[in-house]
Amino acid sequence: MELRQLRCFIAVADTLHFGRAAQKLNILPASLGRHIKLLEDSLGSRLLTRTTRSVVLTQSGSEFLAAARDIVERADKLEASFRESQRDKTSVLRIGAIDSAAVGLIPQIIPHFREAYPGIDIQLLEQKTIRLLPRLLTGRLDVAIVRPPEVVDQRLMLKSLFHETAVVAVPSSHPLAAKKKISVEDMADEPLIVPDKGSRPHSHDLTIKLFLEAGLSARVAQIAEEKQTIVNLVSTGVGIAIVPRWISRLAVDGVNFVSLDLPSGSARTRLALSVAWVRDTRDTARDAFLEILHQQTEQLALTA
Repeated sequence: MELRQLRCFIAVADTLHFGRAAQKLNILPASLGRHIKLLEDSLGSRLLTRTTRSVVLTQSGSEFLAAARDIVERADKLEASFRESQRDKTSVLRIGAIDSAAVGLIPQIIPHFREAYPGIDIQLLEQKTIRLLPRLLTGRLDVAIVRPPEVVDQRLMLKSLFHETAVVAVPSSHPLAAKKKISVEDMADEPLIVPDKGSRPHSHDLTIKLFLEAGLSARVAQIAEEKQTIVNLVSTGVGIAIVPRWISRLAVDGVNFVSLDLPSGSARTRLALSVAWVRDTRDTARDAFLEILHQQTEQLALTA
């Protein structure tokens, strides 16, 4: 019996849905199912009854759930306590950030932090949200600037910051590059470069939903992982792309960043930005960073 198996069982018990539980744990449903089966095999008892329409706890599962929670909670507290004792011996703050925040937010906030706390060193990791949140939980990061996930792990604290502004990256020679603002209708016949939905769901959905809300179909010409790659592809004329305004700080030759005329609708909120950290943990350096971030949020929002 392993802690990971217990976490999988608790996630399914909380959601009564394998898909949502797998999303919460950032694993595939098939992998989740294997962990549950291994746990049941080791216990010699069925914990869940699963049909095509529902998931329910068996009597054994209901009896086992409370003890499983207790074991996982005690393990988490032990890990957090040990990490905190080790952190007290160091003066390093490990920050994770998604690409647009790494380009736009971090360069603005770090000077304020260094001025207030010159004795704390900073390590920065730029990654996708789905890679940063697990690193927080394992203690490899102290704080992260992320897109808020649809399902939030209860071990994490997330505080909303603001929404980033979307702009259109256009080849400098393209007729749209001369416009002051570009509407979705202006892009109706244009080939688009979009992020992969699996790794960057917020940025991907922003583009697709904007077109759907306008009654149009997005002409996806290329899917790319990284924003730097997307902007470089724009410079070669492969297509145009909707990106966060902070990405314009990359200043790639041959690319203009034009304001996007956004209609009212749900897609406007897709570029939400949040700060995340592990709940119920003590970390002087992290808390100092959160305080500086709170003080600068209003000013940062003006540039986003």
